[in-house]
Amino acid sequence: MKATPFFQELGIKYPIIQGGMAWVADGQLAAAVSNGGGLGIIGAGNAPGAVVAEQIKVARSLTDKPFGVNVMLMSPFVEEVIEVVLKAHVPVVTTGAGNPGKYIDDFKAAGSKVVPVVPSVALARMMARIGVDGVVAEGGESGGHIGQLATLPLVPQVVDAVDIPVFAAGGIGDGRGVAAAFMLGAAGVQMGTRFLAASETNIHENYKKAVIKAKDIDTQVTGRFAGSPVRVLKNKMSKKFLKLEKAEAQKPEPDFAKLDELGNGSLRRAVQEGDKETGSFMAGEIAGMVKKVQPAAEIIQEVVGQADQLLSDAGRFV
Repeated sequence: MKATPFFQELGIKYPIIQGGMAWVADGQLAAAVSNGGGLGIIGAGNAPGAVVAEQIKVARSLTDKPFGVNVMLMSPFVEEVIEVVLKAHVPVVTTGAGNPGKYIDDFKAAGSKVVPVVPSVALARMMARIGVDGVVAEGGESGGHIGQLATLPLVPQVVDAVDIPVFAAGGIGDGRGVAAAFMLGAAGVQMGTRFLAASETNIHENYKKAVIKAKDIDTQVTGRFAGSPVRVLKNKMSKKFLKLEKAEAQKPEPDFAKLDELGNGSLRRAVQEGDKETGSFMAGEIAGMVKKVQPAAEIIQEVVGQADQLLSDAGRFV
């Protein structure tokens, strides 16, 4: 599988972006993915600038390949994180939870390509108008914060709507998903959940085991009533959250702020402590396809090899 022009320009071998998962995607994982031929991403999440700077330092100590940083624009530390990213001149900045418009010129001046994650055609068009370099069209099959549309209908509509590279995300965990994304017109893919089981991923063993043991129906979405849907693995925490959310939604004047107390810090507890009682184990629907822990480079080679074979076979039947 050859890199598409976006990746070729960066010197990246394969058109695979690693998802910028908060509390999960650190400098070690980003470096491992980049060394494996993909585009590794450090997830800034709600971390302060100093933490992001340290993870950039870690990544650069482990790889001389390009990598990026995912900036969550609603973070209370967003300004200091962006200052760190600008000073580091990272090749790619992916963004989520907000509009990166006011930072575009600064990112471009620092030599960074800007790739927002979008859940709809309207947002993709808006991002294209402000001059981003590409968009990740992410379907609701993804883990973590999600939109309403599924990947299969979303990606081709975004491809038809904008004239910049579109990278497919959501429900992609092997070569079949990558091949399908190219058939939909994507210029590459973003994968998150598959890399939860990378051997270089620094998450609690309970988290990795939960992903590997997951079946096809073992995720659920919390926060739909509250307006902030999140896909997680089913556990006591998710079921309790959903029960309270539904009860609140039935009230004449729902107060969803009450849920914040329950959810605050739940992802960190899952990642760092493996807390099965109060942790939020974010993962996409492809968790049921993840069967073992593998090095990131091996995951990439497996995915690319399968996609190559499928695309080659498809050509023989055209």
